[in-house]
Amino acid sequence: AAAARLRDKLRRYRPRVVTYSRKVFIPLTQLCRDVCHYCTFAHPPRKGERAYLTLDQVLAIARAGAAAGCKEALFTLGDKPELRYRVARDELCQFGHQTTLSYLAEAARVVLEETGLLPHLNPGILDAADIAALRKVSVSQGIMLESAAERLCERGGPHHGSPDKWPAARLETIRLAGEAGVPITTGLLIGIGETRAERIEALLKLRDLNDRYGHIQEIIIQNFRPKPGTRMAKAPAPSLNEHLWTIAVARLLFEPAMNIQAPPNLSPGFLGQLIDAGINDWGGISPVTPDHVNPEAPWPHLDVLAHATETAGKALVERLAIYPAYVREADRWVDPGLRTSLLHRIDSDGFPRTDGWSPGMKDPPPAICLPSPCGRGVGGEGRSAPACGGIDAILPKAKRGEMLAE
Repeated sequence: AAAARLRDKLRRYRPRVVTYSRKVFIPLTQLCRDVCHYCTFAHPPRKGERAYLTLDQVLAIARAGAAAGCKEALFTLGDKPELRYRVARDELCQFGHQTTLSYLAEAARVVLEETGLLPHLNPGILDAADIAALRKVSVSQGIMLESAAERLCERGGPHHGSPDKWPAARLETIRLAGEAGVPITTGLLIGIGETRAERIEALLKLRDLNDRYGHIQEIIIQNFRPKPGTRMAKAPAPSLNEHLWTIAVARLLFEPAMNIQAPPNLSPGFLGQLIDAGINDWGGISPVTPDHVNPEAPWPHLDVLAHATETAGKALVERLAIYPAYVREADRWVDPGLRTSLLHRIDSDGFPRTDGWSPGMKDPPPAICLPSPCGRGVGGEGRSAPACGGIDAILPKAKRGEMLAE
């Protein structure tokens, strides 16, 4: 309850709003040099399967997303598979690349140029040069810290044999992103053997980095779900109470403007409780592609998500892969080559335009849906937004041709 009050009382922009991003999920490669004991996304090479999606396959997914109204292209992939698998090296060579990250940069650029979707990239551990190269073709990047407990990387732990899951390496990537001015998404995976105290320690390490650079746009609190065929298939999932507790602690530890997310497809039936615990974002929702990391958990339909959000007293609003606060400071957070494309897609608050209308056009504005005081949407065909008292006083002056002050 304290976390929910903090979110509602002190959030500067749209306190009654819970956001989501309409996206397509592009699994560029499912090969990975790591062997996390809970993962079904990554797998070894399979006979008859390509190591990577071709650019034509990538574009087919992206175009389907654009046709369905998506704004974000989420690229997810294994970490540097060419360091482990010869088939990955050979296929990259066929594409004219030496590394997965180089091929990722080309794929993101092609998607942006051909479809207009804004890329968000989840490529794993990066150095400064990698971050700088990918910044030119993406509006945001992501890397889950998951946990700051090094003991989880020891023998018997879920990250044993996964060199890219050492907390220090992931924290360094997040730090370098801050130095480069990259809006980044990160967060925790709870229920993989960590303690509550270790979750707090991980959140504090992320808070320290954000206090220094201000670049963490979102904290995801993701709940572990056991999957058949993995070494942790029989490990218990964290309880709903553990998930809600961690969401609330994250909200209380960070400044009120921080965006706290919980994936809705991993907690079906409990969406209202997630909002009550302090979240203000649902993450990416795709009307086209499944959640390839959690294929057993389908995305909720947007009308279901909207109903659950409204029932909790909030309004569901679409956002981009880059959050409004960072859009409003695009000169700092977005590569110069991407700014014009980004600005064409947003309204004055930094949220995406969801129709072709913009201020100044003679065409009538589209139907609207505004959050009412109780949080439920109001509006409909042909209705216009109610003006505040100040606007009501100004409009007659404008109609009389009087000069208006700022």
